[in-house]
Amino acid sequence: MKLSVEAFRDWKNRSITLLGMSGVGKTYLSALLRRSDWFHYSGDYRIGTRYLDEHILDLIKGQAMQVPFLRELLRQDWIFIRNNIKVDDLGPVLSFVGKLGNPDLDGLDMEEFSRRQALYRQGEIAAMMDVPHFIRKAHQVYGYSHVVNDVGGSLCELEEPAVIDLLARHTLILYIQVPPEDEIKLIRRAQADPKPLSYRPAFLGTAVRDYLEEQGLEYVAEINPDEFTRWVFPRLFHSRVPRYEAIARPHGYMVSSTEVAQIRDEADFLDLVEAAIARKVPDPI
Repeated sequence: MKLSVEAFRDWKNRSITLLGMSGVGKTYLSALLRRSDWFHYSGDYRIGTRYLDEHILDLIKGQAMQVPFLRELLRQDWIFIRNNIKVDDLGPVLSFVGKLGNPDLDGLDMEEFSRRQALYRQGEIAAMMDVPHFIRKAHQVYGYSHVVNDVGGSLCELEEPAVIDLLARHTLILYIQVPPEDEIKLIRRAQADPKPLSYRPAFLGTAVRDYLEEQGLEYVAEINPDEFTRWVFPRLFHSRVPRYEAIARPHGYMVSSTEVAQIRDEADFLDLVEAAIARKVPDPI
């Protein structure tokens, strides 16, 4: 959605999509805006509670069935298991996605890892297609004035133009860019605590081949899951930057993570969006 500064100021029910790598401040902004009459739509929360819920539960139940005591309780329906996914704690989703590598180090083989990656991708597409529905729901059911769409860091990997077109029609897309001087900080932070990641199949295949060759390994089962995640993150980060920009240039606006870090309230945020709109270079005719 493209707007002038004046049109943005007059926009009665704002809907904004926050785009960028994990760690740039999307959830920080969403939590801040939630305190000022904004409905927080978390793409990952929707994926976990709607589109991966059964898959996550099956995984947990499969582990529980290996314990004789729990197996009998489950088979007799004397206990039940449910997910406890929170907007600010997506642990079950991350556990399901998992990491590639040595099963003795809680890694997954390529077939199972790819299966889960595909399920997550399908869930992410579906969750983004749900955005217009939740915008209406936020206004009509819950009575919120505005909506912030907090998307996962892998949105740029989907290669689904229909998703971007839909978000651009219904929301203002705001890409949070990481300045070059802050890139190393974000990368080091991610490497210090390696989390499960979502990959494009082509990127993953190339990365695995390169890693095996570089480390002198023959099989995925020899990969240390955390070491691979640390190794691959900088490559993933730099592969995503042009993809984010390819979305933001024609469809949205850009701000920096440095600017986001200075936001303290809704007024600051709205000022930042207006500044991003004002400095947008018009598309060539």
